[in-house]
Order: sequence, then C-alpha cells, then structure tokens
Amino acid sequence: MRYRKLIVRRLVDAGTLGVLVVFLFPVAFLMLMSVKKQVEVFRVPPTWIFRPTFAEYREVFQLYPFGLFLQNSLIVASVSTVVAVVLGALAAYGLARFSFRGSRDLAFWILSIRMTPPVASIIPIFILLRMLGLLDTRAGLIIAYATMNLPFATWLLRGFFAEIPRELDESALVDGCSWFTAFLRVALPLAAPGVVVTAVFVFIFSWNEFLFALILTATKSQTLPVAVTGFIRETGIMWGHMAAAGVVIMAPMVLFSLAVQRYMVRGLTMGAIR
Repeated sequence: MRYRKLIVRRLVDAGTLGVLVVFLFPVAFLMLMSVKKQVEVFRVPPTWIFRPTFAEYREVFQLYPFGLFLQNSLIVASVSTVVAVVLGALAAYGLARFSFRGSRDLAFWILSIRMTPPVASIIPIFILLRMLGLLDTRAGLIIAYATMNLPFATWLLRGFFAEIPRELDESALVDGCSWFTAFLRVALPLAAPGVVVTAVFVFIFSWNEFLFALILTATKSQTLPVAVTGFIRETGIMWGHMAAAGVVIMAPMVLFSLAVQRYMVRGLTMGAIR
C-alpha cells in the first residue's frame, strides 16, 4: 500500500511537470527569441546556446514610442479596473443583500451583457465616443473597458458577498451603522480577497484587450497589444522586436500576479469551507 501511494505520487508529480513544460515552453521560447540576434532567430533547427543581446529591447524603446504605449496600457488598465471594481462592488453588495422582485433576473441580465460579443457593441461605442470627442483618448478607452468589465466584476463579487453571513451586517446596523457604512467597515474588508481576485481578472482583461483598442485609438492612446502589430511589415515580420515587445507586455502582469498571489489563493478558496 505504501509503495502504491509512492508510485501514484510520483506519477502525479511527473504529470504536473509535463503540464508545466507544455505551458511554460512557449514563454521560455519567446524570452530566448527576444535576446537572440535577428540572424539566429531564423536558424533551423533553433540554436539553444548563444550569446544573448538586448539590442532588440533597446531598439523597441528607442526607435518606436513604446514607452508611451506602455504608459497608455498601464493607465487605461489600472483606472478602468478601479472603476469597474468599485462600481461592481457596490452593485454586487446590493444584489447579495437586498431581495426584491426580479432581483435574480436582474443579476442574470447583468451577466448576459458580458456575454455580448465585443464586435456587436463596438460600432455604437465608436459612434458615442466620436460624438463626445473621446476617440483616441485614454478617457474614452477607460470608459469602454470599465463598461465591458463591469458586468463580470458585479457577478463575481456578488458570489463573494453572498458568502459573508448577513448577521454581521445586521449587527453593524444595530450598532448605528448605515447600510453603506456596514458595506465599507464590515462586508468589504471580509471580501477583500475576493475583491483582489476580481481586480486581477479585470486588469488582465483590460491589459490584453485588442479589438476596442484597435478601433477606438489611432496614435496618441494606442496600447501595447495594438502597438505590437506595427512590427508586421510588408517586407516581413520583425520577430526579434515582436518577441521583446511580448516580454515587455507579459512582465507587468507576472509581477502584479506574484504581488497579490497570497490574496488570490484566499479569494479563490473563499467559501469552500463553511
């Protein structure tokens, strides 16, 4: 029995290692490509031992306004995440705590908005932003991203708030708090891991979004996913520059996820044990 458990554990470890290799190999290959010379990128079979160079990174930021694109992505993704999570938390708390006629239908209707294909809503959003003079602006992109992610944030946070016992809010009301004060001082701190998880997902969606940024921006407010397409030229694809840009795009998300990893684990397991 002991040897059987040991064999099963080793098989599980081997399977986990295999899955990690499959998922991490493209990332590792991209990072290696970003530090190769342009000639070494096209060698078949690929070279694994070479002298690394960071010329591609320097050219990406020196020959192109990539710093501006990075700044645009950081500002747009961060502000739209804050707006979506704040408004979503308020709406989710109301749906989780107050029951009224049609409340379940309202919650499902909010989620159904997120199911709408982005391509179906891009034309009316484009027309509205053009009428408001917000095309090719960070503000217009923030409004579009916050609107797109608000239903998802509301639905996800509603589940986290529903896991918090209602009696805690009622005790705060007995002590003289209003519903809004109970939300700020009781429910929100308890749901903080869930709020962090929601913010991470919303930030990832905003950071990687391509269609809205492609249609609603031109040059001043262009984000990183759209800027990478500039390395596809008539003469060919600039693989070294594109790989370096891909690493730059991944780095903030990896660092952000590692920084909030502890809260993510708590949030994802919130409510698993009652």
